Amino acid sequence: MSTVRLDTVIRGAQVADGTGAPLTRQDVGLAGGRIAEVAGPGSLTGGRVLDADGQVLSPGFIDMHSHSDLQLLARPDHLAKVSQGVTTEVLGQDGLSYAPVDDTVLAALRQQLAGWNDDPPGFDWNWRSVGEYLDRLDRGIAVNAAYLVPQGTVRMLAVGWADRPATETELARMKELIATGMAEGAFGLSSGLTYTPGMYASTEELVQLCRVAGERGGYYSPHHRSYGAGALEAFAEMVEVSRRSGCPLHLAHATMNFSVNQGKAPDLLQLLDEALDDGCDITLDTYPYLPGATYLSALLPSWATEGGLAPTLARLSDPDTRERIRAALEESGSDGAHGVPIDWAAIEINGVRRAENAALVGHSVADSARSAGKPPAQLYFDTLLDEQLGTSCLMHVGHEENVQAIMRHRTHTGGSDGLLVGDRPHPRAWGTFPRYLARYVRELGVLGLADCVAHLTGRAARRLGLADRGLIRPGHAADLVLFDPDTVADTATFATPRQPAAGISHVFVNGVAAIADTHPTGALAGHSLRHPGRGR
Repeated sequence: MSTVRLDTVIRGAQVADGTGAPLTRQDVGLAGGRIAEVAGPGSLTGGRVLDADGQVLSPGFIDMHSHSDLQLLARPDHLAKVSQGVTTEVLGQDGLSYAPVDDTVLAALRQQLAGWNDDPPGFDWNWRSVGEYLDRLDRGIAVNAAYLVPQGTVRMLAVGWADRPATETELARMKELIATGMAEGAFGLSSGLTYTPGMYASTEELVQLCRVAGERGGYYSPHHRSYGAGALEAFAEMVEVSRRSGCPLHLAHATMNFSVNQGKAPDLLQLLDEALDDGCDITLDTYPYLPGATYLSALLPSWATEGGLAPTLARLSDPDTRERIRAALEESGSDGAHGVPIDWAAIEINGVRRAENAALVGHSVADSARSAGKPPAQLYFDTLLDEQLGTSCLMHVGHEENVQAIMRHRTHTGGSDGLLVGDRPHPRAWGTFPRYLARYVRELGVLGLADCVAHLTGRAARRLGLADRGLIRPGHAADLVLFDPDTVADTATFATPRQPAAGISHVFVNGVAAIADTHPTGALAGHSLRHPGRGR
């Protein structure tokens, strides 16, 4: 019998507690937004009683790589994530986000990131610092959100958009911005080293910046310099940055893509295991799909985008420069396209800003070019110009054997890398976490159920240093997911991507039901998470 006055009792659930331990049948009692008691079935009474009827109760899923930075504010009920059991997500990814900024940098980011996050008309951009952004989140959101200081944004503020080394004064300014962001609640530093201007940073510059984050208890989450040609070398550079700076490393969407890397996941895992065995602190995240997604202009060589939007558009309008870009894309492979010559049949446009270009959506650049009677590169350039770079795309470049090998790794966690905007966004934004449970646990047996839950919850919480989340333990925050292991599934597809998961009956965020009896409640019980010791 409970000695605590409980708000809710979840009775008779098969508890996957987030540690990877075998499931056990338990009652779980909630009070005041916390897990108050965990006891044998039938032991707890009081408040609302929810009969779990053999369903699995797990900690809420933690999305370690999310791009909800703007849409979480524009649509705070956030059905894409709560419907699949996500209760915490990590924002500020790939070195590009909206804090810290000044007016000039914010204007540039709104344009550069429109393919990721849209640029909603009338939206109130009432913050400039990391702390102010986190305060804005606290006005009411459906899930909890952590933030990483974005290195590319910091470089915009201190250096601008020039492809050159930072001066000592500029380096000091970047360090100051990172230290301030950490003090205001950020959990670490992110980079996007195939995106401008973050990619202009040298290894030494990254070491210096990561040292600031590491000394303050944060971690480094890079989108490294290549996921194609040179991928292993790019991973090795990030390990070197971590070794030299002393900053823990979390490898974002740690995949081995493109034809040059088919079957090469074991090479990556050997590199990581050797570093781990040598004492390095390394974790990683992946999404359980083959295609990737980004904005269409990201494929351009870095020299073609130096200086920002206006110079980029001018280069795309010049015939001689177009030809130089075409050669870099189709013949040598640009750094923006991961060093691999472009296969236009593998690049699918999935989001446009102008209605006149809607016919491009759902088709590869090669197919659309064929229909238009023009070379693929010409259609690509014309689209970027017409859309002012605000177009998104899918890249069909993954390999199933690599995906499965990497998700088995001892430091693996889950991250959706989900983009929520566009005509046909990648379904990973709505389906990542149930897809792990359906395809890779129930159907293929790549992971055991308890082990998979640990990947998606407890392991991720440890990386973030969240002592009171990620496990089903008394005193922990009541972030919970109740699902049927036999029917849980992703229903989002590439054709119809905005579809909620099946088989998830309840989702609690800080003890409040965001999903109840499979239906969204609209509750906004989430808030910003501040780095341990810095507020909430």
